[in-house]
Amino acid sequence: MKKIFGFLAVFTILSCQAKEKELTTQQSNEPVKMEEQKGMETATFAGGCFWCTEAVFLELDGVKSVKSGYIGGRTINPTYKDICTGETGHAEAIQIEFDPKKITFGELLEIFFATHDPTTLNRQGNDVGTQYRSEIFYHNDEQKQLSLDYIALLDKENTYGKKVVTKITAVSKFYEAEDYHQNYYSQNKEQGYCSYVITPKVDKVRKQFKDKLKK
Repeated sequence: MKKIFGFLAVFTILSCQAKEKELTTQQSNEPVKMEEQKGMETATFAGGCFWCTEAVFLELDGVKSVKSGYIGGRTINPTYKDICTGETGHAEAIQIEFDPKKITFGELLEIFFATHDPTTLNRQGNDVGTQYRSEIFYHNDEQKQLSLDYIALLDKENTYGKKVVTKITAVSKFYEAEDYHQNYYSQNKEQGYCSYVITPKVDKVRKQFKDKLKK
């Protein structure tokens, strides 16, 4: 695997599942402007189950917060039960607040592509449906271009042996998921899915990206 933005691109697969609430109505999925704290930036990624992606990115130095939620769909205030139908158009996603002086968007991209399979359409492992799609929701033109360039290089180098299907879309309304989804892994490490699926991914990140971890 060759260097991309000065970092190694790697590969592993993630997937997930969980619970409930109630139905809603339609909305237009227009791009939105994010309010960011001075000196901080925001990244929004969908890469399968948000329990997994949240746990991975919380490990990183320069990441102030990670919120699990729903984005890219057609309903207002969707619930987990709504999302699980696969009919709202939303993806399970995470929104990351990070300090670009400590970790760049390019480094976040590297870890995003290292911790899910970007070649499976609307699927991660055993989780199947549009809610588990691979998608980058860019917040500005720089994030858009970096994402396009990164994917183009992955395909050029045939990193995965298959074409990357990750979508690149302007960020739209992000709905935070129910409280029990937030920081799920750290509160449920003994649960079967967490111990057998998420823990190995977190361990891999700790081993492979030692220089990027929180001290």
